[in-house]
Amino acid sequence: MTAVNVTSSGKTTVVKNTTTNTVLISTAGPQGPIAAGFTFNGTSKINDSIVYFDSAAGEFKADNTTTKLSLVDGGNF
Repeated sequence: MTAVNVTSSGKTTVVKNTTTNTVLISTAGPQGPIAAGFTFNGTSKINDSIVYFDSAAGEFKADNTTTKLSLVDGGNF
């Protein structure tokens, strides 16, 4: 509190806080459940990587071998 005004009006004393305080409180909510059975490996990703499922590894991958350029130039899809 930075200031208080006190006035006396007859038998009544008025104390008034002249400062307006605004308090904002927020908490991050839940982010949703993790997708069951979805494992993603993006350690080798590069620009224009395409996500695919590798059944041998049992995970989705984005790497430097399967890219937009390899699909366009190789036409292997």
